[in-house]
Amino acid sequence: MAGLTLAAVGIVYGDIGTSPLYTMKEVFAPAHGLQLTQANIFGIVSMILWGLIIIVSLKYVTLVLRADNRGEGGIMALTALSLESVSKNSKLYFPLTVLGLFGASLFYGDGVITPAMSVLSAMEGIEVATPSFKPVVVPITLIVLICLYAVQRKGTAGIGKMFGPVMLLWFSVLALMGLYNIIRVPGILAAFNPLYAVNFVIDHHWGAFFALGAVVLAFTGSEALYADMGHFGAKPIRAAWFFIVFPALALNYLGQGALLMFNPAAVTNPFYYQLGAWSIYPLVILSTVAAVIASQSTISGTFSMTKQAISLGFLPRMKIVHTSAKEIGQIYIPVANWMQLFVVVGAVIGFGSSTNLASAYGIANTGTMLVTSLLTFFVIRFGWKYNLLLCVAATFFFLAIDVSLFSANALKFFHGGYFPIVLGLIIFTLMLTWKRGRELVFENLKKHAIPLEDFLASLFVSAPTRVYGTAVFLRGEADGVPHALLHNLSHNKILHERVVFLTLHNREIPWVPFSERIKISDLGNSCYQIDLFYGFKNEPDIPAALALCASSGLIFEPMETSYFISRQTIISTPGGGMARWREGIFVAMSRNARDAADYYHIPSNRVIEVGAQVEI
Repeated sequence: MAGLTLAAVGIVYGDIGTSPLYTMKEVFAPAHGLQLTQANIFGIVSMILWGLIIIVSLKYVTLVLRADNRGEGGIMALTALSLESVSKNSKLYFPLTVLGLFGASLFYGDGVITPAMSVLSAMEGIEVATPSFKPVVVPITLIVLICLYAVQRKGTAGIGKMFGPVMLLWFSVLALMGLYNIIRVPGILAAFNPLYAVNFVIDHHWGAFFALGAVVLAFTGSEALYADMGHFGAKPIRAAWFFIVFPALALNYLGQGALLMFNPAAVTNPFYYQLGAWSIYPLVILSTVAAVIASQSTISGTFSMTKQAISLGFLPRMKIVHTSAKEIGQIYIPVANWMQLFVVVGAVIGFGSSTNLASAYGIANTGTMLVTSLLTFFVIRFGWKYNLLLCVAATFFFLAIDVSLFSANALKFFHGGYFPIVLGLIIFTLMLTWKRGRELVFENLKKHAIPLEDFLASLFVSAPTRVYGTAVFLRGEADGVPHALLHNLSHNKILHERVVFLTLHNREIPWVPFSERIKISDLGNSCYQIDLFYGFKNEPDIPAALALCASSGLIFEPMETSYFISRQTIISTPGGGMARWREGIFVAMSRNARDAADYYHIPSNRVIEVGAQVEI
């Protein structure tokens, strides 16, 4: 438990743990026009403290962590769980799918902003120490980020072991700096009284609403609590929050508030002025390491999200590299890595400072939080069958808060908030297009499919010549006779002595145990239908799965087994099921999809590909 809790401190809380770097600075930024008075300081600190209590402690740690999908968490897992709670014929199925995809798309947008914001904020400490260094802040930030993304292919197994101790040191420093300033102005502890937050809202009206757009920066990263549940479990994440992370964050925000009360000049960057000029460079070093860890958590989360999206049929196959022989969750996806780096570099150069990036930061995170609250309602109401009144009380209170936070950030849409939204909409369009395109392809294949059982019955009336070995034909769930089999019979006039029709089923659960992985149906004449079942966290490996058939008497010798795969060439036709521009996107994605044999770990020397054109 202690080891898992320490690991959770390093992996789960990197993002929210680095929020003290920039939150108070952005709240009192000159552009917001908020005066640095005692009432305002108390009100802002109170809003942050009670936001951490309500949003993180109550919503995520207490409620949302209960909505686990067979132990897994995250927006994709929650989407699958909500879809499982309603039937596919339900009117809610498609809206929930769209809602979940939109939340996942916003997560991608947040995954771009987090590395840029965290590292840039850490590097701005150099500017605080020596103003003449301001021109080098962006170049150094880019160097750090490029190095971070360049080492992703090596995996995080080695440096990951240091995440926990380093972040424990980080939170200890946050707590000690906060205590130091609280002792100097103990009156700041009164900010724990929620009336200061209420009075701030009453006194400032719209001004408080604008301030909320900056206060939300203190809660960014809360979605990671849920996303990483599968790695550690709910108990270590809860323990890390209540005993380490929340006390450290609360003390530091109180300390920054106390600092601003006796040294208003520190408002330009309250974090780096907490201990005086002597501490700035050590804090820059520690902050940079903490920011890299926070970025690493987001990058790893992007890889995991992409893999889940592929398994659920929302993205085409991509190359997935396992960087650890012990941990299946440690993966590297080159396409996702370099595309994300490209956008992150563009964000750093385009925005130029953490203050400019702050406008773009909160909107994606609060959008994902809003989607999480909506999906949680459907899970506890239709999945767990809880009382309607209880479901409304449990989720709509948080939903009202999420709507307020999202609305406050939406006001910054034209000041940078458009960036993650536009990025999210692009990814959302790609995922929805791929999902719909695959459905249209399957419908087309099903329309022209020859029923397999009827075909085999007629085939063995006058059986073709049987040759030595085993032939494995991949066929989709809606397919009839595989095109590769028809091609083989037409041109070679032969049939292998054992024929296997293999169908892969992706289930909307994280893991399918080995005991439920395979289903074998004897079709007669040494022909078999084998169904393989995978969850969205499983690694598809066809040769390894076929080895499980030995317990049923089917033994596959690697050098005697040939795999026949239909290589589909998708062509767009007039009057199709999607707009022509979407069909064009789908065709391009199909052509660039990872080779099926490579993706399913089939030895290339045992693969026979047969081309087939499919209209959409």
